[in-house]
Amino acid sequence: MALPTTASPGAPAPARSVVGGTALRVGVRLPRALHPLAWWAWALGLMVAASRTTDPLLLATILAVLAVVVAARRPDAPWGGAFAAALRLGAAVIVVRTLLQVLLAPTIGLAVAFRLPEVALPDWMAGVRVGGLVTWESVLVGFSEGLRLAVMIACAGAANALSAPSRLLRSVPAALYELGVAVVVALTFAPHLLSDARRVRAARRLRGHQEGRLRGFARAAGPVLDGGLERSIQLAAAMDSRGYGRTGSITTTQRRTQAGLVLAGFAGILVGLYGLFDASAPRWLGWPLLGAGALVALLGLRAAGRRSLRSAYRPDPWLAPEWATAGTGLLVAAVFASAAWSTLAVAVTPLQWPSPGTLPLAAVLLAAGPALWTPPLPTPGRWSA
Repeated sequence: MALPTTASPGAPAPARSVVGGTALRVGVRLPRALHPLAWWAWALGLMVAASRTTDPLLLATILAVLAVVVAARRPDAPWGGAFAAALRLGAAVIVVRTLLQVLLAPTIGLAVAFRLPEVALPDWMAGVRVGGLVTWESVLVGFSEGLRLAVMIACAGAANALSAPSRLLRSVPAALYELGVAVVVALTFAPHLLSDARRVRAARRLRGHQEGRLRGFARAAGPVLDGGLERSIQLAAAMDSRGYGRTGSITTTQRRTQAGLVLAGFAGILVGLYGLFDASAPRWLGWPLLGAGALVALLGLRAAGRRSLRSAYRPDPWLAPEWATAGTGLLVAAVFASAAWSTLAVAVTPLQWPSPGTLPLAAVLLAAGPALWTPPLPTPGRWSA
C-alpha cells in the first residue's frame, strides 16, 4: 500500500495533473499542438490579404511571415513538407504568369526592356499578340500577379503544414463529417505516398540497386501502391469498428430544410469571399454577405448535426493562443479589405518603387506573432496535454 507523503513547508507545491484535456495551472506553457482551425483561420486571413494587393513588398512580407511561423511551429510529420511543396509550385506559377504577360498580353507602358520576334496574327485575334515589344511595366505586372497567386498557394501550404489532417477531421462539424473524411484522406494520400517512395528508394539503394530516376520510379511504384492500399484497408477497418456512419432518424422535411440552410449559407459565404477577393466588387458583396452566409450555414450545420451520433475523445482545447492566432488572421483580412486599392496596388504608370501603407504593413508583421505566443510542439516520447 502506498504511503502518503508530506511536503516540507518551504518546498514548492507539485503541479496538478490534467483532467479532460485542460491545461495545467502552472507558470510555464505546456507543449501541445495548436487547434487546427486556428491555423486555418490565420492562413485564410493572410490569403485574403494577399488577394487584395499586388504590391511586391507587401506580398514578400506576407511570404516571409508564413516562412517564419512555419519554421517555428512545423511538426516533424509527413504533412510538414506541404509548405515547401507550395513554394515550389508558387515559383513555377510566377514564371508561367510572367511569360504569359510578356509573350501574349498587350504591351503596357513605355519603358522598353527588349524586343522579341513577333508573329503576325489575323484581325479577329485583336488584343492578342505573340512576341514583339516588351516593357518593364509588362514584366512588373506579370511578376506581381504571379507573386500574388504564389503567396495565396503558400498560405494554403502553410495551413496544411501546421495542422494535422486527422486532428482537423475531429474539428469538422458532424453534419460535414463524411465530406471531411474524403477531404482529409485526399490531403494525406499524397504526403504518405511521397514518404513511402523515399523509404522504398532508400531501401533499394542500401541493397545496391542503382537505377535512373525513371526506372527507379517504375520499380518503386508497386510497393508504394501496395502500401497505400494496405493503409486504406486498415483505415476502413478502424472506421467500421468505431461505428462510423451511424446516424439518427429524421423526417424528410427536416432533412430537406437542413440541406437547404447549409447550401444557402455556403453560397452566401462563397459570394462574400468573392467580394473580399475582388477589389472591384461592390462593398455589400464582402463582409455583410459573408457574415449572413456564415450565420445561415451555422444554423444549418447545428440542425443537421443532431442526426449524427458521433462523439469526440479528448477534443482539442480552444484557449487564449487559439483566440490570438485566429484573431490575428481576421484582423489582417479586415485591414486589407477596408484599405483603398490605390494603397495596395503596385504603381505601373509611371513606374515607382513600392510604398505600402503603414497600417497594412504593420498588420502583416503582427501576423508573425503566432511564432512567439503559441505553445511549443511536444517532443517525441514526451507526454503533453
